[in-house]
Amino acid sequence: MSESLVGHNAKRTVQRMGEAAADFLSLLTADQRRKCVLDFPSQEQRTDWHYTPQARVGLSLAEMERTQQQRAHRLVTTGLSRAGYATASTIIGIENTLDAKEGWNFRPVPRDPLLYYITIFGEPDAKKPWGWRFEGHHISLNYTIVNGQIVSPTPTFFGSNPAETPLSSVATLRPLGSAEDLGRELVHALNQEQRQRAILSALAPTDIITANRATVVDGAFERLLVPAAESAIIAQQLERLQLDGDPHEYVHAMMDAVRYSTAPKGISASAMGNDQREILISLVRDYIDRMPDELAEIEMVKLHEQGIDKLHFVWAGGIERHQHHYYRIQGSRFLVEYDNTQNDVNHIHSVWRDPENDFGADLLAHHYQHDH
Repeated sequence: MSESLVGHNAKRTVQRMGEAAADFLSLLTADQRRKCVLDFPSQEQRTDWHYTPQARVGLSLAEMERTQQQRAHRLVTTGLSRAGYATASTIIGIENTLDAKEGWNFRPVPRDPLLYYITIFGEPDAKKPWGWRFEGHHISLNYTIVNGQIVSPTPTFFGSNPAETPLSSVATLRPLGSAEDLGRELVHALNQEQRQRAILSALAPTDIITANRATVVDGAFERLLVPAAESAIIAQQLERLQLDGDPHEYVHAMMDAVRYSTAPKGISASAMGNDQREILISLVRDYIDRMPDELAEIEMVKLHEQGIDKLHFVWAGGIERHQHHYYRIQGSRFLVEYDNTQNDVNHIHSVWRDPENDFGADLLAHHYQHDH
């Protein structure tokens, strides 16, 4: 596909987003609109994103009539590929499965496929900055648009609990199975010397380490789990590894090894063979291809311009199925984090971020400096 055609298609995608957002807003009552629409410069609200069950700003699907829900989903589809929307729909639907798995227990914020929220920042406009977010348990989509162009599609978070659930004696539902399998395929494809560079710790962190920070900062290692849950996960890993000594020392060693740094850790793509790089690119595309095709192609062009060989891959934890594990892919403007450690290694968190331009921070600053 030519660069001009990709650019034209991307503009059409932004136009469809604006049309879908305006169509959705036109169906809302005044009270619904007040909940759904926030000022765009409201930076604190716009960058306050979450992937855990909790109260949120915005308008939930539960507060909408069916036609409004359809228009909300129509807006969501403009920011996802067909496969990406199918994945998101599955993650939403699996909330019922999780509720049943947990025994239908009372929760302040229940497991509910209708507790997903649309928030529109500003008004859809071809010139002025605006954006939208679709968010609930295990999904956070954030689009920032300026001058009719998408200046940021990140952070983009997809999770799944359970990560794997049987459908029959021969079929299994795994919404994020490819993100898990390709990561493991890559670490298995590395030779011994390469693995020593890529695997930072025999223990895996209990969650993605940049968590839901508004910005990615050097030295980050967030811990969102309650101490009891985190201790149980660490204890399971120590038991599997049969490590002696003070567990706190192993935990602190893992934290120091895995902690985020602006200087990438692990093994670079330039130190991989062609077949290994192909697996890495397939893994990168697994995240980017959740976007519409024309936007995914633009992101891949950016990655090639920044240098695919500069991407680094790290792993922590076991390398076999059903062992606690974590991986990270990092470049100057690209960051992917993935973990599967919770709920007996059946609970995935995965996120794609731009360390310099989440929520359009870098390009918005340029826009305000030059246009105002």
